[in-house]
Amino acid sequence: MKDVAPAPSSSKRGGRSLRAIRFGLLTAAFLLLILTPLLNYYGNLTFIQGWYQSLGIGELRLISPLEGLESMLVSRQIWVPVLIGMLAPLVLASLLGRVFCSWVCPISFLAESVATLRAWIVRRKRFHDRLVLSKRLLWYALIGELLLSLILGAPIFVFLSPPGLVGRELMLAVYTHRLAWEGILVVGVVLLELLTRRFYCRYFCPLGALLALVGAKRRLVVAQRPDHCTGCAGCARACPQGLRPDLGEGRSLYCWNCGTCIDTCPHQALHFTWQTSLPPLRKTTASMDQCR
Repeated sequence: MKDVAPAPSSSKRGGRSLRAIRFGLLTAAFLLLILTPLLNYYGNLTFIQGWYQSLGIGELRLISPLEGLESMLVSRQIWVPVLIGMLAPLVLASLLGRVFCSWVCPISFLAESVATLRAWIVRRKRFHDRLVLSKRLLWYALIGELLLSLILGAPIFVFLSPPGLVGRELMLAVYTHRLAWEGILVVGVVLLELLTRRFYCRYFCPLGALLALVGAKRRLVVAQRPDHCTGCAGCARACPQGLRPDLGEGRSLYCWNCGTCIDTCPHQALHFTWQTSLPPLRKTTASMDQCR
């Protein structure tokens, strides 16, 4: 699938598109990363501390599941405070799937901002995903990252997580008025958006892979109304993960419940639904060439 629409037309729901609501939440989550060190440093207000790898809200501590798992594997110890800190993100992923990636993650905010700016500059509504790889790379990225951490004896993703680096770089900028060299990784990941939509998120984010596994039996899924679907494949062209929602891939591990396909469908053939069990994916022999 090559043709994509970075800013698809949306069907209105309550006067707002899901994309607008989601980008609003992404913006708010990014602003929190900016305001937190400013309030800590200049206002001495410490009710909220840290960033999305380890975020403290009062007495509540939220810890990224991958960083927590990685740290315990490397140390070969089980830390109850870490397990408690991982609980809320794990429960969220088990119910809603990989929504942190699409609705909160600062990398998604930066990538969508770049995509929107690019579309505005070149005055085009459709671009090509220039490099499409196997989706299985996501699982290899998770396995490889954990194995490398065990071999080196150090939690690699704790130090080099692109989402975590955004928060860390912002904190350094406030406290030391400088940036660290690791920030280059963030720039590289965001610039990959010009090559393929959500390239890093699709293929190489181990945190996304772990959240996808936790959300394998999620309750919130993108469901299809078969009698409304015309087979236009507009949802497939719009999906930032390169999926086929019209063929049931909104229920797959790779879907991150961003709602872009729902907004795009002019026939309202797709919708979010809450269910207690997931039926198997509908088998199909349709060719991906239908998306082009």
